[in-house]
Amino acid sequence: MKTSWRTAALVATAASVLALTTACGQDNVTPPASAAQNVGASASAAGIGTGLGSGNGYGADGAQASASPTPAAPAGKLTVATNPQLGNVLTDGSGLTLYRFDKDTAEPPKTNCEGDCATTWPPVPADDANAGAGIDKAMLGEVTRPDGTKQLTIGGWPAYRYAKDLNSGDVNGQGVGGKWFALAPNGKKASLSSLPGLSVRKDPKLGDIVVDKNGRTVYRFLKDKAWPKSVSNCTGACLEKWPAVAPVSADDTQGVKKKGLMPFTRPDGVKQMSVNCWPIYTFSGDKKPGDTNGQGVGGTWYAVSPEGKPIGAPAE
Repeated sequence: MKTSWRTAALVATAASVLALTTACGQDNVTPPASAAQNVGASASAAGIGTGLGSGNGYGADGAQASASPTPAAPAGKLTVATNPQLGNVLTDGSGLTLYRFDKDTAEPPKTNCEGDCATTWPPVPADDANAGAGIDKAMLGEVTRPDGTKQLTIGGWPAYRYAKDLNSGDVNGQGVGGKWFALAPNGKKASLSSLPGLSVRKDPKLGDIVVDKNGRTVYRFLKDKAWPKSVSNCTGACLEKWPAVAPVSADDTQGVKKKGLMPFTRPDGVKQMSVNCWPIYTFSGDKKPGDTNGQGVGGTWYAVSPEGKPIGAPAE
């Protein structure tokens, strides 16, 4: 494991979209990531809650816990989970959320959670931690705790689990005491701003679905066309109800199939994003990240799979 994250060199590999553009007969210019937004609507990110802790300041209940915490389980292969309210969240090999503490420091790495605090917030061991998909291994480091053990750091920040997170995907530690926050893969506090322009979220009912930069579900309209070129048949009042997703740079996506991932020009001259050459939209009836209220509407609107297929729709 590298002990210094400051030497990280982030290497961005830009995927070519020229060949894909020719296949769909569309524009061959991919806009910068900053251009990603919805046409005709704006989405506000919902918070996940305050996570208020108890009087001891770190979220433990009742009597003080033992000052000798049980040895923590190994970190294993770290992964990235997509939370509807928090965006990309770092998890351990068991799927448990990892957190950072505002009273710690990253430059230099230093932990200020000991004793009872470390029982409620078990430090993540550094020994066997390794980076999974979507995680820059140069972000992983370690810090020596006062008891001599090695604790994992992410971007310099000491990493912890939360004793009240019992299941994979739990984020009960978010915001506890106003000092504890879920970790993003780069060591920052997880937030929707950490989401790419398009990424994939696992929905409990629909499975893997595409979401936009605000965590909102992306949909397909069965009356649209993809071949020989992308054509949107959602105009006027339809477009107000189903805002078109604006162009997203191919390198500002995660988990979405690259082939056919490109913008096209609508009849009104506005550019719209497509997945596998199919136009994509969000739904005005989805009030917060994670909603899928547009699924199956009118028998023509369906959430989009990472391959661009309409999930749950009749066979194409």
